[in-house]
Amino acid sequence: MGKDILTSLRPAIVMALLFGALLGLGYPLAMTGIGQMLFPAQANGSLLRQEGRVIGSSLIGQNFSEPRYFHPRPSVAGKGYDALASSGSNLGPTSQALTDRVRADVATLHRNTSDLFVPSDLATTSASGLDPHISPEAAFYQLDRVARARNMAPARLRGLITQSIERPLLGFLGEPRVNVLELNRRLDGIGANERP
Repeated sequence: MGKDILTSLRPAIVMALLFGALLGLGYPLAMTGIGQMLFPAQANGSLLRQEGRVIGSSLIGQNFSEPRYFHPRPSVAGKGYDALASSGSNLGPTSQALTDRVRADVATLHRNTSDLFVPSDLATTSASGLDPHISPEAAFYQLDRVARARNMAPARLRGLITQSIERPLLGFLGEPRVNVLELNRRLDGIGANERP
């Protein structure tokens, strides 16, 4: 009787082990290999390097707070821009805490410019808290502050922003956007980092 049970269970055990090895090891290794061959930068986290060291990823937002840099969206991930604690604030539209934070952010932005219109992405967080992009309007909104801090002609900076705009995928998927880390790298790269 025990031999009959083992004989009837054998195909199930063999199939479980076979599919476990195939789908638990073979498939992930094959997909990793294909990703490394076809898209090596993306498969390794879209890391950006400068002088041989990793300075960030084009997929994860970073905090830039100096006036000479373009600033990203606010973040409430952990203590801000914490990739280990990616999340939104979970505050709803009727939350007084959210209203107070947005008002404070808008007031801070108004101190740096006389423009009354504040692009919404400069005062609101993304769902992940790690969005690396801002809208072109948010980048142009910061143009005067960055130009003053770098003693740079606004027209030159406007051209740099325009060159940094990423268009929607296939012309219609997504919105035009600017990657803040890559824009700030380009800004440093043109040698206009003198302070007035």
